Amino acid sequence: MLDNGAFRKLLLLITYVVALVVVIVKIDVVLDWCSSVLLAFRPIFIGFAIAFILSRPCNFFARLYTKGLGKRGEKLARPLAVATAYVMLFAVIGVLISLVVPELTRSIQRFVGNMNIYAENLQQVVDFITQRLSLENLAKLNLPDKINDILGDALNQVLDTLTGTVPHLISATSSLVSAVVTTVISFVFSVYMLSGGPKLTAQCRRLVVVYLPESIAQHVLSVVRLTADTFTKYVSGQLIEACILGSLCFIGMVVFRFDYAPLISVIIGVSALIPVAGAYIGAILAALLLAMISPIKAFWFLVFLAVLQQLEGNLIYPRVVGTSLGLPGIWVLAAVTVGSSLLGFIGLVISVPLTAVVYTILKYDLRQRLPGKEAQEPEEPQETEDA
Repeated sequence: MLDNGAFRKLLLLITYVVALVVVIVKIDVVLDWCSSVLLAFRPIFIGFAIAFILSRPCNFFARLYTKGLGKRGEKLARPLAVATAYVMLFAVIGVLISLVVPELTRSIQRFVGNMNIYAENLQQVVDFITQRLSLENLAKLNLPDKINDILGDALNQVLDTLTGTVPHLISATSSLVSAVVTTVISFVFSVYMLSGGPKLTAQCRRLVVVYLPESIAQHVLSVVRLTADTFTKYVSGQLIEACILGSLCFIGMVVFRFDYAPLISVIIGVSALIPVAGAYIGAILAALLLAMISPIKAFWFLVFLAVLQQLEGNLIYPRVVGTSLGLPGIWVLAAVTVGSSLLGFIGLVISVPLTAVVYTILKYDLRQRLPGKEAQEPEEPQETEDA
């Protein structure tokens, strides 16, 4: 006869097996339920992301207000810091929109207006390559007609979409209302998180210390601190790098008189936010735009961009941002590939800092488990030069 302890263990095991079988059989229902739960928590996640990005400026302003107002103004320091952080955020967004959008619009209008000329230039390039390499299939290709056909098909598709105005209008309106409501709720959550940041942090730390064993609690807190530091360093580094690279690209393109300087600079700056592949994506898109005007300009732009990225990556970025995450290149590439495949753009953004956290934890654990020199990373073999 089973005693109470054994019976409880057997009951827990049976419950676990039944639950696992139900999850496996109804995996589609479980996934739908999980997606609906995550969708319900989306404003909280977005609010947390906004609060996380603004946490450093908010803490900086809080320290300034605390020193300036003294002990009497301690209660006002945090709300004033939160308000200042949001004013700074909206001011930066407004300045970027007022400076970039008009130039960007003019560049796009110019590009669309000169589409036929660019198609003829590309046709000349194709004809030249065809004559040199004796490619008969390319000789039959008429780029201006192809581009006009593509633009005509796109226009027809837009017109067909507009013919069903009512259902599309209802869908677009509901999506717009949902996006506006989600944005407003997310900002409200971010304001609450920033305002009560120290209190929320202390409460979470207290919960971990009270409900977890001491050894596990210390590990959890250290992992959380490491994760927060890594994400802060990564986000601030990527944003600063994008701004620096986009600004330097615009200045260089104006100096060397490349076409579409605002448009291409925005492309280069935005693509710099994407790890590993961002530099290649921005360079390819910019080179394609310039190749429609002149292949020679596209070539010299690629040379200019390669020099600029080397200068920014080796001299400016380490001095302004600081050291990198310390993650080897192969792990960055693997993190970007797996993260983008699993979670799309969100996985592309968070995969590198998450991998850096896991890599750092494993490295520290390895040093504790392996004695002496065995815990050190192997040095790369140095090549010897012949005398």
